[in-house]
Amino acid sequence: MTPAELETFLATEESRQVGWTYEGETEAVGHQSGRRIVEIRRKKKSELTEDDYAHMRKVRGYVHRHLAQGGPKEDAAHSRWRYSLMNWSHDPLKA
Repeated sequence: MTPAELETFLATEESRQVGWTYEGETEAVGHQSGRRIVEIRRKKKSELTEDDYAHMRKVRGYVHRHLAQGGPKEDAAHSRWRYSLMNWSHDPLKA
């Protein structure tokens, strides 16, 4: 997803309603990650930090694990599985 696509998705109810939230927090881990991904993707390569690279490795791991689980057999387009992946900047319905 492009940074603009991700930002648009993060503003939706679907985005805010999925994912795991730490006790005492109101924003899911994936939603926080999505905001961070937007920031990272808008940086120049020369501006990236080791923390940025570490976060993107975490993103890659999350996406690979959840894709391996497979999505729902029916209505994947409107599933929590898809919305969760989209919070991490990956739309499994796009080629």
